[in-house]
This record gives sequence, C-alpha cells and structure tokens, in this order.
Amino acid sequence: MIRVLLAEDMHMVRGALAALLGLESDLEVVAEVASGDAVLPAALAHRPDVAVLDLQMPGADGVAAAGELARSLPECRVMILTAQGRPEALRSALAERVGGFMLKDAPPEQLADAVRRVAAGEHVIDPALAAAALTAAPSPLTPRETDVLRLAADGAELAEIARELHLSPGTVRNYLAAVVTKLDARNRLDAVRIAREQGWLTAD
Repeated sequence: MIRVLLAEDMHMVRGALAALLGLESDLEVVAEVASGDAVLPAALAHRPDVAVLDLQMPGADGVAAAGELARSLPECRVMILTAQGRPEALRSALAERVGGFMLKDAPPEQLADAVRRVAAGEHVIDPALAAAALTAAPSPLTPRETDVLRLAADGAELAEIARELHLSPGTVRNYLAAVVTKLDARNRLDAVRIAREQGWLTAD
C-alpha cells in the first residue's frame, strides 16, 4: 500500500483528489493539509510514501515544502501539482529533488499512475513543461532583486520592504528601478506582471 499525503488549500479540490486516489486499491490517503507550513508536521506524524503538493499554498509554497521534506524526511517522495506550469517553477522543484511535476488539468487516470511511479523512484514530469524548462531563459534578476520584487508583489510598501530585508528605503528604491530596467517594464506593477508570467516569483 502506498501512503499519500495531500496538500491543497482549496477544500473542494483537495476532497476531489482524495476521492480520486481513494478509488485505487493500492493507494491510501493518510493525511490532508491546507497549507505549506502544515506539510512537514503531518508528514512526520503519518510517514507517507508520497506527498502530493499544490505549488501555490498559504505559508510555504510547494517547492519550499518539498525542500523541507527532502531535508527532514528524505524517504518521502514528492509530486507537485500546479494549475499553470512554468519552467522556472519546474527548475526550482527539481533543485529540491521533487520526483513529479504535473498540471492539474491532466487526465484523472494519470494522477494515480504518477503517484505509483514517483513512489517507485521514477521522475514524472509533464513533457511539454520539461521541454520548455530546457529552453526558457532563466531569471535575469539577482536573488536580492527577486526578494524585493516578491515583497512588492505582495503589496508591501517601500518602508516595509526595507524593514523586512534590513535595507535602507533608498536601496530598495534602487533595486526596484533596476528590476524595472532589466525586465523592460513600464513600471513596478508591470515588472511584477512580467516576473509572475515567467514564473520567477513562484519559489521562496
């Protein structure tokens, strides 16, 4: 029996996934959580073979939660589900030793098969997304520029960003100006849009 942990913040989606996997005689959903921060405690308590994680969740996102699992419970394999596959997100996931990366609109029968294959140590990655990850340009932003833009994308004001990152407001302003220039954006909001579309803000 393959023991599965589900992490998905939308209750109806999580319930549908649990019901779908519950139809399989060799799969058992042993834990369900609604946030990335709850993944590791639940995994340590229930010891699943595979954790199926939504990419975007409250608290830690799927990639960050996968990294915590890799460090604290390496025997638990991870598969990430996402509504919008982005090459940068896939590269970040693979860096955290994620075994599977699937789009949520994949045929239902593929999910159970993917869980089995990931549990067996295989890599299961959407072929089109894998091809895109090999050819897509990496983010032109430095890690610090990405941190600044991510906070700005969450609605933080200049002073808040400065406090959070232990920078001066002037330095934050300079970083944001550099981001706008590098992304050839019209303004800060346009820079956020571009970075999100490219998947450069998905991983913490």
